[in-house]
Amino acid sequence: MESVLSVFGLSVPSLMAIVVSLSIIVVTLVIVIVVYGGIFPLIIRIGKFSPSSFGRMVIQGLKLPLVLYLGLLGVYLSITLPFDIGVIESALVNKTATLVAIAIGVMAVSVITSRGCLWYIVNIAPKTPTILDDRLMPLMRRVAVIVILGVGILQILDQLGINISPLLAGLGLGGLAVALALQPTLSNLFSGTYVMTEGVVSQGDYIEMENGTSGYVIDVSWRSTRLRTRDNNLIVVPNSRFAESIITNFQSPTLAVNIVVSCGVSYDSDLDHVESVSREVMSEVLTSDPNGVAEYGSWFAFDNFGDSNVDFWLFMQARNRIASFELKSNLIKSLYKRFSEEGIVINYPMRTLQFPDEFLHKDSVITSDSNQEV
Repeated sequence: MESVLSVFGLSVPSLMAIVVSLSIIVVTLVIVIVVYGGIFPLIIRIGKFSPSSFGRMVIQGLKLPLVLYLGLLGVYLSITLPFDIGVIESALVNKTATLVAIAIGVMAVSVITSRGCLWYIVNIAPKTPTILDDRLMPLMRRVAVIVILGVGILQILDQLGINISPLLAGLGLGGLAVALALQPTLSNLFSGTYVMTEGVVSQGDYIEMENGTSGYVIDVSWRSTRLRTRDNNLIVVPNSRFAESIITNFQSPTLAVNIVVSCGVSYDSDLDHVESVSREVMSEVLTSDPNGVAEYGSWFAFDNFGDSNVDFWLFMQARNRIASFELKSNLIKSLYKRFSEEGIVINYPMRTLQFPDEFLHKDSVITSDSNQEV
């Protein structure tokens, strides 16, 4: 037996070491197959995890890292247990195993983090009243994975004996330089976070800014807010300006919009009759026009002694901003028609001009002289 082994340059102890090493590898492969194809599906079946449950996503994310770790452990044991390796070789094997273990651990943490964020985006974010998490979670998912990978790379470099302190200092200075260069962009980014966090505006709201810019909110992104004007034009407002401006939201806190119609009647009018007719008109409009909020009621009041009329106003509420236009139009038409039937006069603006006698005499002389010249 020994003579046969000597032909291949082997001895009985070395042959036994190879057999033990191969046995460990075979056992490791069996364990990996059982764990991957049997234990994980069994855990999912026993736990009765739904396809969209968080537990199922975590288990699915752990399958590959755990299998790789078991394979690494099997390879490590197949080298270190049966063979009598030297100090240098042992240190090299240990260092390699440590680096691979760190890489597998980083992969496991990044996969679980990414799957957890994805589960929140799919199952939780659509049910929350704010769009902040819908916007924030995809960004946090990417940033978290990048941070985990960065920490893992630094750990690997540290294990390789590379001094990472200068690298960290350089990254800090580089980050500061990038932050200064991207100051406007970062300002819009943080302002976008503020806009989405405060919930001041939502998609579909009609708003008007302090500078007169108005329109329907199409989208609120990290960098800008996009508006569609009544002329169907697109306005892109940087979030830094949007956050600093005074915003009027015509659809908040409720969709209902108050409308006020100002009018005036002649000083010869019976004001009690005018009020009675006006209230009847408002009641009829609220009853017949679905755009009005009948349960909110209506109000009437005389307001001022104008130049030609006694001024008053009528107050009603429409269901939304679009409905307010039609409701106000119907109210004006109905009021004008009823005033005409009742003989209530709305005077035109009139002014009486008085001139001095000498001015009138001078004007007549000029006219007479002009006629003579002609």
